[in-house]
Amino acid sequence: MLNQRPEAGCGSEGCGSGGCGTQSGGSHGTGNQGCGSAGQGDYLGDPSRRLFNIAAVGAVASMALNTACGPKRLYEAPKDKLRALIAEEEKKYTAEYGKTVKVSDAGPMPGVQFAYALDISRCIGCRRCVYACVDENNQSRDPQIHWIKVNQMDKDKGVDFSHADPYYNPEQVPQEGHFYVPVACQQCEDPPCVKVCPTGATWKEKDGIVVIDYDWCIGCRYCMAACPYGARHFNWAEPKIAPSELNPNMHYLGNRPRTKGVVEKCTFCIQRSREGRYPACVEVCPVGARKFGNLLDASSEIRYIIEHKRILVLKEELNTVPRFFYFYAT
Repeated sequence: MLNQRPEAGCGSEGCGSGGCGTQSGGSHGTGNQGCGSAGQGDYLGDPSRRLFNIAAVGAVASMALNTACGPKRLYEAPKDKLRALIAEEEKKYTAEYGKTVKVSDAGPMPGVQFAYALDISRCIGCRRCVYACVDENNQSRDPQIHWIKVNQMDKDKGVDFSHADPYYNPEQVPQEGHFYVPVACQQCEDPPCVKVCPTGATWKEKDGIVVIDYDWCIGCRYCMAACPYGARHFNWAEPKIAPSELNPNMHYLGNRPRTKGVVEKCTFCIQRSREGRYPACVEVCPVGARKFGNLLDASSEIRYIIEHKRILVLKEELNTVPRFFYFYAT
């Protein structure tokens, strides 16, 4: 079976003994070099240089993908076996939740690399994005799991997360003297979470989305320790979703209901974005603070922002090269 968990290591050709990476040993070696050469500060320098660095790192990482465990399991498996697996998943969820469920296995679209931007000057901290994400991606309601965390920041202290308050009252926003910085998965070009996974359960797709195969996750939480953004979330208890709350439009690598003992994260709403739709958080934002699009499309809004706005990426010094950009419109 494609979703049979390994006992030790991936077992697929081209996987290093230390995890799922390239043939030379468990991490994207050439990808790291490319990421390092992008250097610090390039996002704030010449726009063409920024785009070149992003595209260059993406190209190297995409070549490494071809030998990674996850893509080999899904994209090199016989189509009849994959479709049988998907049909089995659909049947299971339909029986469990009492409504017709469709599970997509749509792969990356050619010529597309997704990126995200967030206008800090517009965000009002309403947290509608948080709950739209929960509804769309079948996150547990009890215990609650949120993939987006919104931080209330003091304007006098700037973007200093040591003074951030993620527990403010969202019914009293925006508060004078404060601004808001939502944080979710940064969909890194060089994701440290991928390097440490011992089973190849997580990898970066060609369109830039870092995904998890929940059937291969063994819950070791190495990825959580490696992620510098706190973007991965562990299911300590059995997730609960009422049948009436279930989103039946799923993707195998996205919003399928998870189980106890696995890690989950944002996937840019892969079940929507690979159909040409905006992620739920973008669609629900009442002030238009969230932007999403194809980095390779010269006419896209995301490209305009990168080329014309002064942008910020979180923890740039780590050279993870996020595809999540923060900017000020004013």
